Amino acid sequence: MTPGMLKMYISFVGIGFMFFAVILIYLSRYKLRGFFKTLSAILAYIFMILAGIIIFFVVFSGPVAD
Repeated sequence: MTPGMLKMYISFVGIGFMFFAVILIYLSRYKLRGFFKTLSAILAYIFMILAGIIIFFVVFSGPVAD
């Protein structure tokens, strides 16, 4: 697998984490109550932080050599 393809798949994981974070934040604010509300909010923010770190890595690691 080439480094460019590997970076692409890593960025897809970051995008997936962002998607899960949005869904969990929606659930925690509008649908859930009590302990599950807190748990889903904590998980959502963990996913968002991990997604930010992944995207930061992909963007600032620069282009790959041919």
